[in-house]
Amino acid sequence: MVEIAAANYSRVLISPSQILHPLSLHSRRSPKVNKFCISAEKERRRVGALVASASSTQAFNRAGSVQPLPRNELDCSRAGKATAKGRVFFLDVNPLCYEGSRPSLSNFGHWISIFFSQVCHSDPVIAVFDGERGNEHRQQLLPSYKAHRKKYQRRYTSPSRKTALSHFGRSTQVIRDFLQKCNVPVMQVEGHEADDIIATLVDQVLEKGYRAVIASPDKDFKQLISEDVQIVMPVPELGRWSFYTLKHYVAQYNCDPCSDLSLRCILGDEVDGVPGLQHLAPAFGRKTAIKLLKKHGSLESLLNAAAVRTVGKQYAQEALTKHAEHLRRNYEVLALKRDVNVFLQEDLLVERNKCNDPGALTDLFFHLQDMEKISRPNRSYASSGSSSKNIDLSPCILLSRVNHSCTFFAYPQDQKSV
Repeated sequence: MVEIAAANYSRVLISPSQILHPLSLHSRRSPKVNKFCISAEKERRRVGALVASASSTQAFNRAGSVQPLPRNELDCSRAGKATAKGRVFFLDVNPLCYEGSRPSLSNFGHWISIFFSQVCHSDPVIAVFDGERGNEHRQQLLPSYKAHRKKYQRRYTSPSRKTALSHFGRSTQVIRDFLQKCNVPVMQVEGHEADDIIATLVDQVLEKGYRAVIASPDKDFKQLISEDVQIVMPVPELGRWSFYTLKHYVAQYNCDPCSDLSLRCILGDEVDGVPGLQHLAPAFGRKTAIKLLKKHGSLESLLNAAAVRTVGKQYAQEALTKHAEHLRRNYEVLALKRDVNVFLQEDLLVERNKCNDPGALTDLFFHLQDMEKISRPNRSYASSGSSSKNIDLSPCILLSRVNHSCTFFAYPQDQKSV
């Protein structure tokens, strides 16, 4: 019997009769016999390769049994695991505090509980808020930039609505306290949006040898996607977070993420109030933009080429030459800044201690209950608002997401309906 070490290190016993001789293929019998011989020859070659591998590798002895790896090889394998890149999560807080255009702290509580329990676990998390007057620079360049959000806020005219909105503004400190209890550092820089702060910190994290994961529903971050930069976004239809990687981007847009910013400058961004070329040149669509960007690489290269020669069809040439300044303004508005005056300290990139998560989530829930009573005094928490139909923020749900073995908390007796 011949003992062979297979790829899964299990021993395979083969009798000598199973190792066929090559001369068996030269038999000139019926075609059926030749077919059998051909399949037998394939089996013989496979077995021969295993025998040769077992005899030529130092990790096996003469009998073919598995031997321990040499010490230097073990050290190399351990070093490979030790040098694996760690993940750093950047939490874009402001979008999570809204459900559509309506301020909703219950939406934040829902998504942050899932984020801690199913996404980041004990990886370091850095929360980022929009700074005061963070979008003034972009609004000076383009007055329509996020102008629809201000129009929506003016609709809060009733006293109860004003009270709710002011209470929501004061609740920012509650979110900060909650994040700090969960050992999540909070960053905010006056005059800068959270997008620019995160883009700056991502570059610093990559220089330190980490991978970056941006937790946000904002599609502006797609311009940062690479092998070491991913996005994880909340999906309300599925009720969970979903990772969005370089492979997802290429499959969706059929182009490189380096061209994402240029593509959005041409197509525009209705959510942020940035008009694209489609309103000025209806024939200039996504397919034309992707085709031209694949050829020229970036928006600036495309505009420079259109200024000296014809690129694409006539309608594309006319749109690029006539509206070049419009596209350059879009580029300056949509491009994320990477030079914000903020620096990431090394002690923030340590493993997050999540022992305080259950208690912090419980405190957050009771604060949300008080918020619902103020904003909707005549309606119970369980039956109010569209978000309550899809989002369950009871203490037992929040705690079960963080720690499945924790004790469920009962409601206070004076709160009959929640």
